[in-house]
Amino acid sequence: MKTFLGIILVSCFIVIFSCKNPSPVVSLNPYTTADSTTFTEIQWLDTVVNFGSIPMGETKVVTFKMRNIGNKPLTISNVQAGCGCTVPDFTKGAIAPGGEGFVSGSFDSKKAHPGEVRKSIFVTTNTKNGINKTLIFTGIIESANSSVNTSKKL
Repeated sequence: MKTFLGIILVSCFIVIFSCKNPSPVVSLNPYTTADSTTFTEIQWLDTVVNFGSIPMGETKVVTFKMRNIGNKPLTISNVQAGCGCTVPDFTKGAIAPGGEGFVSGSFDSKKAHPGEVRKSIFVTTNTKNGINKTLIFTGIIESANSSVNTSKKL
């Protein structure tokens, strides 16, 4: 009985500790954003990007640019896609005052549906003018079998 209970207990530990988070999250230095003495200022050069029309099955990379307009290094501590069809990337390391950086998302239309799309990327930085920012990209995925009406406003 003790052997059976031991096997069950070991099996539970293996299952619990072998699970991984499938969410596409990229993090860097989470403590910097909590310390207001390291806050700087950011200027987003674009926060909404329209990638136009792409055929179903194509991958499209959208890029958002930013500038550090403060007097301390800018760090991006977390970037998370709003869904599983987008894989985020960003400038690693500190961005010096006056320097520029980017956040990008690689959008896989195979994981979406034909028609208009509106997707988000969530960014956390060490900035006093808002540590959390939502970046949005839009576009149209054209079905392989029929054309999509692209005259609608996004």
